[in-house]
Amino acid sequence: MIFRAFLIVFATLLTPFAGATEPLARANTRMTPAVAEPELADHFEITQVIVHKGERRLHLLSGDRRVRSYRISLGDNPVGHKLYEGDSRTPEGDYTLDWRNPESDFYKSIHISYPSPKDRELAQAWGLDPGGSIMIHGLPNDVGDMAFAYVGLDWTEGCIAVTNEEMDEIWALVNDGTPIRIMP
Repeated sequence: MIFRAFLIVFATLLTPFAGATEPLARANTRMTPAVAEPELADHFEITQVIVHKGERRLHLLSGDRRVRSYRISLGDNPVGHKLYEGDSRTPEGDYTLDWRNPESDFYKSIHISYPSPKDRELAQAWGLDPGGSIMIHGLPNDVGDMAFAYVGLDWTEGCIAVTNEEMDEIWALVNDGTPIRIMP
């Protein structure tokens, strides 16, 4: 009974359109078909990554030209150079992006070559472990609908974090062996 009533209402609503000879929408035949854009990596090679901790920015450079810039999150104690494991600081200085992990605890990760021999020497002089596993990565894998809560906060333990979408772009553009300079 309800279904029959629905069909009657539906047919009544469609009656004015039954004799229409004009289509409701016309195709624009002058539009050119969409052409896929070339990959970003086809336009330039990333030669260096620059991080400005105080500005919370990560820049991708091709030669002297900045081609991408991202808002970053750092550790809970971001001011100053990383001294030891657990200090929640991001190291400062010149390093290399030397390997990557597609299945890390965070959405993809690219390793920063910290600690350098100098970093090890400084930490050992204090009787401390310099730590390691400093990465550029996305959000925690289990973040789910709470991704918005990480935006604009310093929440890592010394790593450099971006959104997952940004991590996909960095992952595609930056090769292993690319130098990274991390500045205050």
